[in-house]
Amino acid sequence: MLTIKRVPTVVSNYQEDEEDSLEVGCGQNCLGKCCLPVSKLPLYAFKREREDSVESSSSEEEPQTSNFLHDFVLGQWKDRMREGLFPYDVTACETRITPGKYAFIAQLNEGRHLKKRPTEFRVDQVLQPFNDDKFNFTKVGQEEVLFRFEESFESKSLYSLNAPVHAESNSNSPSVVAINVSPIEYGHVLLIPRVLDCLPQRIDHASFLLALQMAKEAADPFFRLGYNSLGAFATINHLHFQAYYLRLPFPVEKSPTSRIIVTKKGLQDSQIMVSQLTNYPVRGLAFEGGKSMTDLSNAVASSCALLQKTNIPFNVLISDCGKRIFLFPQCYAEKQALGEANPELLETQVNPAVWEISGHIVLKRRKDFEEASEESAWRLLAQVSLSKERFQEVKGYILETAGLQESDTALVNNTNQEEVSLSNLPAPHASHLPQNCMVRH
Repeated sequence: MLTIKRVPTVVSNYQEDEEDSLEVGCGQNCLGKCCLPVSKLPLYAFKREREDSVESSSSEEEPQTSNFLHDFVLGQWKDRMREGLFPYDVTACETRITPGKYAFIAQLNEGRHLKKRPTEFRVDQVLQPFNDDKFNFTKVGQEEVLFRFEESFESKSLYSLNAPVHAESNSNSPSVVAINVSPIEYGHVLLIPRVLDCLPQRIDHASFLLALQMAKEAADPFFRLGYNSLGAFATINHLHFQAYYLRLPFPVEKSPTSRIIVTKKGLQDSQIMVSQLTNYPVRGLAFEGGKSMTDLSNAVASSCALLQKTNIPFNVLISDCGKRIFLFPQCYAEKQALGEANPELLETQVNPAVWEISGHIVLKRRKDFEEASEESAWRLLAQVSLSKERFQEVKGYILETAGLQESDTALVNNTNQEEVSLSNLPAPHASHLPQNCMVRH
């Protein structure tokens, strides 16, 4: 069994030592079956998806009476910050953009590196059974919850304060949005699908579509959702997605890609487009298009299910309001366990999960922050990537599972050259970040 001695990430004020966490239950106003079914939590009910293209114009949508992202997510997140639920002020963290064509985002977040008791974390199994004896989100206090996020059977999205959980026919196990008490960025939240079902960290089609719906409701390309599998630096084995707001482009979003020419295998033409990242330190795939959001969601969820089944750790970034999704198979935790990781990189204590892979690198030591550069970011992320040969093998599995088959024709390069300079892209500006966040170039 491959294990790594490491410090767990704290995502809730209730994540104490195991002995203490087991005591959270009745009378604690938690998210467990003892308290949640009779609770009243704010409810945001999004309208059912129409079978239209994910590229449909926003002008066709009904006008919104409020802004989901700023009113419900960021607004309530700020309320929790004023209530003192966060152990540090993430808006005061220093951030700098590394010089160079990729403009990696380096953040110094010393507050996130809390000294907790080291635990044995198994990294050789992507799928592991849910263990109620370990910390999970049913032990979180309801004060950390912003709202429930449920599908509406009405013609438009609705918001209701203090909606009884048991009043909704489909919410015996509601999906909730809660704060991450060790935030990486402004508005850092967790989407926990069907919290009472106690699902392990495993993507399924319904939960992945729910995450895309949240990205769509946010309607802001600077609000992204991410997913880490076990073995790819997920720290809690209870199904959840992470999300936060950062008004800067992620380097991976600007990376050149090559369109993969595919032929259909047994599926109707769903118009899913798959591209391969080129000239980026981590090999990965980008999915977009489709006749509907469900088509796009199903293609990616099926690919994730394949990786889970074949025990390949991976990370997912949901970008562009759910219209573009990046999938990264990775192997860094395995390298750590086998003693094959670069010792210099190990000293940084950076665990490259979805945000780091996407180009937002959270550093725990001032020394690393001061010395952050495009070269250091590249060295770290290159350790994460599968080898060229292994990636080609895994890519074939993914395309097969998604109902696609790569053509014998070479890749179609979207940018007409393998290496593309990003120097002509707009440079990030300090004004893109939340107020009080320090940006240095």
